[in-house]
Amino acid sequence: MTKAGTTLTAPAAPAAAVRLPRRRGIELALIVLAVLLSVYGYCAVGLARTGTVPPGAAGYGAGLGVLALVAHLAVRFRAPYADPLPLPIGVLLNGLGLVLIYRLDLQTPGDRAAPAQLVWSTLGVGLFIMVVLMLRDHRLLQRYSYVCVAAALVLLLLPIFFPAVNGARIWVRIAGFSIQPSEFAKVLLAVFFAAYLAANRNALAYAGRRLWFMQFPTGRVLGPIVTIWLVSVGVLILERDLGTSLLFFGLFVVMLYVATGRTGWIAVGLVLAVLGAVAVGHLEPHVHGRIEDWLHPFASIDAGQGPNQLAQSLFAFAAGGMIGTGLGLGHSLLIGFATKSDFILATAGEELGLAGLSAIFLLYGLLVERGYRAGLALREPFGRLLAVGLASIVALQVFVIAGGVTGLIPLTGMAMPFLAQGGSSVVTNWAIVALLIRVSDSARRHYDGRVAP
Repeated sequence: MTKAGTTLTAPAAPAAAVRLPRRRGIELALIVLAVLLSVYGYCAVGLARTGTVPPGAAGYGAGLGVLALVAHLAVRFRAPYADPLPLPIGVLLNGLGLVLIYRLDLQTPGDRAAPAQLVWSTLGVGLFIMVVLMLRDHRLLQRYSYVCVAAALVLLLLPIFFPAVNGARIWVRIAGFSIQPSEFAKVLLAVFFAAYLAANRNALAYAGRRLWFMQFPTGRVLGPIVTIWLVSVGVLILERDLGTSLLFFGLFVVMLYVATGRTGWIAVGLVLAVLGAVAVGHLEPHVHGRIEDWLHPFASIDAGQGPNQLAQSLFAFAAGGMIGTGLGLGHSLLIGFATKSDFILATAGEELGLAGLSAIFLLYGLLVERGYRAGLALREPFGRLLAVGLASIVALQVFVIAGGVTGLIPLTGMAMPFLAQGGSSVVTNWAIVALLIRVSDSARRHYDGRVAP
């Protein structure tokens, strides 16, 4: 139709969003492979230690397989566009952790941890299923950010009222049942940080006064979140839970950097971390002892007292070589009481070698990368920050623990995600995987064919 020489045309229809493939079949195939590898490891341990296949191998495989299948069905039903990798990675790491703990149980018949770890793993998968089924949209968590931070602070304060264990007040023990509240608090704080930073990201990035090389936000904007962070870290230092305090510090700096895009926060974080480490190392005898062990890991041998835990850990890695001694054939039990928790990575290094240890680190790296990718694909700030925060929790834990047992940094006393003995840890890590599943489903479901800015 024309009028006065001008052609009028109907507006073009908006381009349809690109619907990505669901890839649930790939997820199922990877889950089957993860279960088979876990069962193979279980059988290999039995053959190495007793010369026969363990009688519970079929039950172990069936139990792990059923849990993984139910989790897969929950994802297929409620999050069909989710990333297909996080769930199989969680199944494989959890299965390998059960194998390593069972292997160490065979040498400590009076201290069997594998049955309890299996129960906790079942609870963790149950929580995973509940989160996937009941949380229809991750943005609902943004409404409850202050509830999350209040609950996190309560959880952090609880261990103060209970006796210390190995010099640290990090456990709540009631009638033989124990949990580590800080494990749950880290996820709640990640939700709060993501919600607060998403709501105030512009003021944090552009308002305030410029000092030296970066823009400092006003106290009204930065004050509340810094106060929450300082209270959390202060409580953890009082409880001597230095590993988690380091984790919270790193999480805060990473999320602040992602929210503002200011690289100066990384520099400020590194400076504060060094100053804090020096101060705590000089003022806290427990930490000072760990730093001395880190600086001089063989001092106890020179003094004729035998190797300490760190030295035994280094010996275990050295004995593993490139391909390891084989599952069940190492001597990492010599490390001592923390061999199933803080130092379980040394068992993996000795019996699986550098090749197996590299494969484990690649699994962790892939899980973190998929979390970052889901965050980058989202266009709303809360989901992006939440995904980055949750993935950073896993990355920081792996770095702190692996660095401690290999002598890169001083020991801090944390649980390797999924691998180490620790019920609170395995349940929390399954919750992290569930939230990453939910975020990735939203990211891929609403993908429109454009690259995220």
